[in-house]
Amino acid sequence: MTTELWQRGALELAAMIADGSTTSVEVLNAHLVRVDEVNGHLNAVVRLLTDEARTAAEAADAAVAAGAQLGPFHGVPISVKENIDLTGTPTTQGLTFLADAIADRDAPVVERMRAAGAIPFARTNLPDLGLRIHTDSQLHGLTRNPWNPGVTAGGSSGGEASALASGMSPFGIGNDIGGSLRNPAHCCGVASIKPTTGVVPMATVIPPLDRMLSSQLMLAEGPMARRVADVRAGLEIMAGMDPRDPNSLPVSLRTPTLDRPLRIAVLADPPGGTTDPGIAAVIRSAGEHLASAGHQVTEATPPQYEESLQVWAALLMADLRTQRELLDMVLGEPGRLILDNLETQVPPMDAAAVLSIHPMRFAIMRAWSEFFSEFDLVISPTWAHRAFAHGADLDPTFADMLLETFRPVLPANLLGLPAAVVPGGVVDGLPVGVQVIGERFNDFICLQAAELIEAAVGTITPINPVLITPA
Repeated sequence: MTTELWQRGALELAAMIADGSTTSVEVLNAHLVRVDEVNGHLNAVVRLLTDEARTAAEAADAAVAAGAQLGPFHGVPISVKENIDLTGTPTTQGLTFLADAIADRDAPVVERMRAAGAIPFARTNLPDLGLRIHTDSQLHGLTRNPWNPGVTAGGSSGGEASALASGMSPFGIGNDIGGSLRNPAHCCGVASIKPTTGVVPMATVIPPLDRMLSSQLMLAEGPMARRVADVRAGLEIMAGMDPRDPNSLPVSLRTPTLDRPLRIAVLADPPGGTTDPGIAAVIRSAGEHLASAGHQVTEATPPQYEESLQVWAALLMADLRTQRELLDMVLGEPGRLILDNLETQVPPMDAAAVLSIHPMRFAIMRAWSEFFSEFDLVISPTWAHRAFAHGADLDPTFADMLLETFRPVLPANLLGLPAAVVPGGVVDGLPVGVQVIGERFNDFICLQAAELIEAAVGTITPINPVLITPA
């Protein structure tokens, strides 16, 4: 059976373009056709840059013909979440208020992907200001999950995950302060990594230019793809210091060569709530795959796990509360409801309580660092439960269950740790993401383990979207 261009991975496409098996123009056209075929069912892509991308693809093909030196993503079309600056397009954050907020410069991650030869051709949907783990924006509407049109694609990078899973894009860029790269990877069956905080630089030309403290400590931009090898290559390109981000670090990530097996802690049922038995079984199966590959696998729980969930919420809400009046002016009703629900779960704090968050966070970081002297990695669920129905996150009675669902992603944000996600299987027709968490700067060790799981399970996307059944 012929494999269509839109079904191939990003590095595979780059190799085919470089050796003349295909052209960048042909690859771009294949993805544009795929968008035309399936985006009407999913609403993941919200803007196409067809003319600009075609000009870039023609230039990419001319470079191949001239024997020029080619980057690792040469001629490959990529998609970019619409809260990351892409020159000549609006950085909307999903808000009608920012519908015309045109960026006149690329974000650092986009600059670096272009320098590696990639061609941005599509912008993808996100919820208002990225403040939901479900993707439905006031500007662009609802994004659907290609596995089941009735459940969430996750968020906030839900447009990216839906586009990747359905073959509309081979590689995407998103960001993550509460699982937003990993939540949709779990829901849609793709791979991603939230890098170590500071490894990937972040900057914008759209005010506000300066991030609040919770974002400085817990937010990261990173790659998404269907294949772990593509995620690794993207992260290597994106990483490193940039003068526009004073928190970015001069790191050079490489996969280390270990002379011993990895020591892996399996956390199939994290503290702080219940876990779907099918999801827990997938995590234990991933542990068995890693054990079969020769690594040491033990069931273990990192320290102060539940405390980390509480401190994450307190740190984020301390910032959001100070901005609530402004947020209410730009958010739609769903976004305001989400904040209302969060505020009921996190009591108001005075200045002393806000300041006390930081030594609490430091204590948890210290405890986890000691844990990582015994273990190299933790594998756990990404979400403790399967993808929920559209809009369920707005129901106040679901608020406790919501936090219970995505609690496994939060420690990595709070502590600035790398956390990769790779599909580990399918339960009741929906994919399950295995999360691989490591010590700071061990991003590629996380991806090494994720790739072993991928080798055992297989790549489960792209898929044709399940269509909405007519009423």
